[in-house]
Amino acid sequence: MKRWSRIAVTFIKFSIAVAFAVFILYIGLILSLLYFWDGALFIETLCSDRTLFSIKISMLTATTVTFLSLLFAVPSAYALSRLDFVGKHLIDTLLELPMVVSPAALGAMLLIFFNNPIGVWIQNSYMQFVFTISGIILAQFVTTVGIATRLVKAAMDEIPYRYEDVARSLGASPLEAFFTITLPLSKNGILAAGALTWAKAIGEFGATITIGGSMAMKTETLPVAIFMRLSSADIEGTVALIFVLTGIGLSMLSGVRLLTKLGHRYD
Repeated sequence: MKRWSRIAVTFIKFSIAVAFAVFILYIGLILSLLYFWDGALFIETLCSDRTLFSIKISMLTATTVTFLSLLFAVPSAYALSRLDFVGKHLIDTLLELPMVVSPAALGAMLLIFFNNPIGVWIQNSYMQFVFTISGIILAQFVTTVGIATRLVKAAMDEIPYRYEDVARSLGASPLEAFFTITLPLSKNGILAAGALTWAKAIGEFGATITIGGSMAMKTETLPVAIFMRLSSADIEGTVALIFVLTGIGLSMLSGVRLLTKLGHRYD
């Protein structure tokens, strides 16, 4: 018994050490940026029209994409978590596509689609996507909707089926059971999925630049602006924009974690 107790204590210490090692890796990367930190240049970069436009378009597209992704993710996750239907396992597998295929490849797939007859017809008849803000939203949506669905499904999988069975035995319809049982109990998971989707969208680069391009004051998001600064060897300007993007993303995630904790406290 004492031997297993010592092994358990050792494992706990090892786990904590590994967690700190990962933390040190990321904090080390962030702190290394300070070597090229220039406070005056940071303020100048932050207040420039080009940077402000990049921030605005990044937050606008990320917020729109988060709403759209959750709009698709919640009913899709419910179907995959609670229902049995033909093609379920295939759909469940394809949700992993954004994690298997790189964002740049997803962007290339979109670009190729809009160069085939159906894609050309859509652009000519309805809406332009290539090198437009609509294209950025589409690219971010494609890279996030599968992940959002997977996260919401994980939250719904934690809810016991018997809760809905009891509601139905009391006369509730499947739709009523969803809105009164499943949705309220999975709200924290949906909120967390929304936060991670937003953070993923605002930091998305590969698919965005592939279909949206890098036109300043038109389709230049923050990640694209960082790439353009780096490609012109403007290291100090690159560092300034990285801090802006990191600050926005981490602030969003921290705020949602705080709201989630408050939600658990008052549940």
